[in-house]
Amino acid sequence: MKKKRIALVLCVIMAASLVGCSSQLSNEYVTIKQYKGLEVSEVAKSEVTDDDVENTINSYLSASPLKKEITDRVAETGDTVDIDYKGTIDGEAFEGGTASGASLKLGSGSYIGANGDYKGFEEQIVGHKTGDKFDIKVKFPDDYKSTDMAGKVADFNITLNGIYTVSDKTELTDEWVQQNSKKSETVEEFKKEIRENMEKSNENSQKSQLRNSVLAALDEQIEVKKYPDKDVDKEYQAVIDYYTSYAQQYGLELDEFLKNYMNMTEDDFKAKAKEVAQNAVRQKLACELIAKKKKLEPDDKEYEEKVKEYAERAGFSDVDAFRKAYDEDTIKSAIIQETVADYLVDKCVQVESTSTDSGSGADTGKDTGTDTGTDSTTSTDTGSGTTSSENTDSGK
Repeated sequence: MKKKRIALVLCVIMAASLVGCSSQLSNEYVTIKQYKGLEVSEVAKSEVTDDDVENTINSYLSASPLKKEITDRVAETGDTVDIDYKGTIDGEAFEGGTASGASLKLGSGSYIGANGDYKGFEEQIVGHKTGDKFDIKVKFPDDYKSTDMAGKVADFNITLNGIYTVSDKTELTDEWVQQNSKKSETVEEFKKEIRENMEKSNENSQKSQLRNSVLAALDEQIEVKKYPDKDVDKEYQAVIDYYTSYAQQYGLELDEFLKNYMNMTEDDFKAKAKEVAQNAVRQKLACELIAKKKKLEPDDKEYEEKVKEYAERAGFSDVDAFRKAYDEDTIKSAIIQETVADYLVDKCVQVESTSTDSGSGADTGKDTGTDTGTDSTTSTDTGSGTTSSENTDSGK
């Protein structure tokens, strides 16, 4: 009798254990058939070699030649100068005619050249020293790209901020390192810094691939019972707004942009946008469910730390500015999804890949520009490196 009781107790315990180990979760919106032990393609770790480090350093050297300031003489042809300028035509400022901290190599022909009785922009800077403020006159060519300024005489007020020599071929020296690194002082320190950055980049890339892969695998395990009111509409409108804004950058209406650049009709695009919106909401619902059931939701302190991290990733120095750029629901959802992705990666099974496809599959086509800094690379353009100061009408 005692043996039977023990056997019965063990059966009950085993049954309870099996139920507790179930990898299925459900709520009123979705059922997740499996979330533990998801199979994803193995992501190989990339080693950083000495050649990798050297090639990266060479690219930095090419992009940032050694610059030495000249303080004991006036500017000469061949020097690089830092200038502020303000141009006017008939006393009126014109678009592209004003700049601060512009870098110009004298003699490069980048700015307006000599025209008749008028000297060129660059040759009139030659002979001035650092700190000089002076006025020059130039004449735009008759065939200038802007017909409004073609053949016109312009006045420029110039401030010469600095004179420099820039080496044509830059060697890696302690001096160069000190000019171009915020962290390192010597060549050896810089090489170590580059290696560590590359290793971190590789690690982040691997982590990103695994996150995308595991979320794609999770997506196949989700059954939707119903969508929350307005959630799909909100995501759908985000897609429409993004592509409408993108089309405007080309000076086009959305239907024209779709036809000329995406080879899609507006009806086909809207159908795809609806599908993308549903995919986004489905994944959001599943991740929220897992986060709640497995107690993965960050507390207030953790959440604020994540928001700060995301702001930095997205190129914001000010967290408040980041929060103005992205609504709180978007930020919170991104944090939850990344946290859940990391949890799923820990529980997943990596299998040897049978193709070159990394299995990311998480790209839903929703390039809405609302990436809050997660690894899903949804086109966060923070504006860096895209200033419109190039080819200004100061004669470049």
